[in-house]
Amino acid sequence: MTVAALALALAALGWLGAGRGASQGEPIGLFTTLPILWADRPELGSELRPDATPHWALKVFADRGTIEPLDVLTPSHLAGLRRLVIAQPRALGPAENVALDDWVRGGGHLLLLADPALTLDPEFSIGDPRRPQAVALLSPILGRWELDLLFDDSQVMGETSRDVLGLATPVNLPGRFAARGQANCRLWADGLAVTCAIGKGRVVALADAAVLERGDPSGTRPRAFAGLLDAAFAAR
Repeated sequence: MTVAALALALAALGWLGAGRGASQGEPIGLFTTLPILWADRPELGSELRPDATPHWALKVFADRGTIEPLDVLTPSHLAGLRRLVIAQPRALGPAENVALDDWVRGGGHLLLLADPALTLDPEFSIGDPRRPQAVALLSPILGRWELDLLFDDSQVMGETSRDVLGLATPVNLPGRFAARGQANCRLWADGLAVTCAIGKGRVVALADAAVLERGDPSGTRPRAFAGLLDAAFAAR
């Protein structure tokens, strides 16, 4: 292992270690179009079926705090939160971009999953509000943080495992982040992830959302997602 690789590995362990035990029990805002809080089947009443299996991510959240679902991002909705997960959201309005930026700079800790080519096969028809956002449209807020989300359309469809912050993380047709030379951001895994100190806050972003798919044959998703949460929520 090179000196540079060792330094990155130690830095990743530091981020993850600092996150465990930090702010336990505080609410965690969740702003997403992914079927985490509801069933991924279109049938009416599917959430009420006795055999319905909750999304595994709910347990990962519960180990760290209660989920506070968000439909909009406004100063009043964000005011009581210090931790936030935004996973494949709908496009943000201008006021929401301002509110999110102000919240992070004021000390908020954000885990952002922004997938430029979502591979989750949606069960919901076009127009159904439960249908996940197919493409992350976040250029305005990323631009505020001097980041760009890029996508290589020559990639081959198929899930692979990539090392992100020292954790094996499943990805499928991922994008990559590019920074604009700012010293407050660090790219990981060739831009698959980025960590930024913004004002008093922190952003940890992953250019893929496959880690939050329900299916988990390899058993790696909960550990990878937990590590991303801990990295984002670590005390500065």
